[in-house]
Amino acid sequence: MQPAIAVRQLTKTYTEGSTGTLALSGVDLDVRSGELLMLVGPSGSGKTTLLSIMGCILSATSGSVRIAGREVSTLHEKDLPAIRLEHIGFVFQGFNLFPTLTAGENVELMLDLKKTPTVKAKQRAHELLDQIGLADKYKAFPADLSGGQKQRVAIARALAGDPGIILADEPTAALDSHTGRNVMQQMAELAHQRGRAVVIVTHDSRVLDFADRIVKIEDGTIAGNDRAATAEVPSLPVHNMIGASLEAAL
Repeated sequence: MQPAIAVRQLTKTYTEGSTGTLALSGVDLDVRSGELLMLVGPSGSGKTTLLSIMGCILSATSGSVRIAGREVSTLHEKDLPAIRLEHIGFVFQGFNLFPTLTAGENVELMLDLKKTPTVKAKQRAHELLDQIGLADKYKAFPADLSGGQKQRVAIARALAGDPGIILADEPTAALDSHTGRNVMQQMAELAHQRGRAVVIVTHDSRVLDFADRIVKIEDGTIAGNDRAATAEVPSLPVHNMIGASLEAAL
């Protein structure tokens, strides 16, 4: 089976005037469906740059990036939004929810981008919020949600387009330890029971035991690529698992 993401000899240089900063150098990496991979390393090591290139947000200076078997590094910038919309869901540290939209409307926004009819979009948004244990927060605005609830809405929005790849940048950094582990439990559920390829950039050593594989990046290169013992994820439907653990915490 082909990787969900395949990166080969990836290089990224940021240029400013006559000077350049090498952010990534000769990176090779595969990410497979059903795998939760964590990217770790010191600040400035290239983790977020790599995540952004895999997510078709940044372009590489050289090298190959294949998403679901398709070469994307040579595509024109105007073609990349369609790749993101079809294949990739993003979860960010700062949640990136629209403050003037309700939780349900934030989820519906992704469906609107996919031109889903309004009635179906509302129905799907209700279903996704129910799956993450927030069915009663459909009409709540982000200001009225806890940090963990905002992050779960962000996860629901990322899933709205039914992407095969979930990319998350420091999703637990703004959360306390208990809430962060519960959010990571849900991310592991997405990989192991729903078959998504999940890539997480993190500095949070408290959640590393959820990883199937830990990739260490230093000075723009892969310094380590280790299998990790994954914490057990209950074999329960998401809404049951949330009801048993997340709802009590968030």
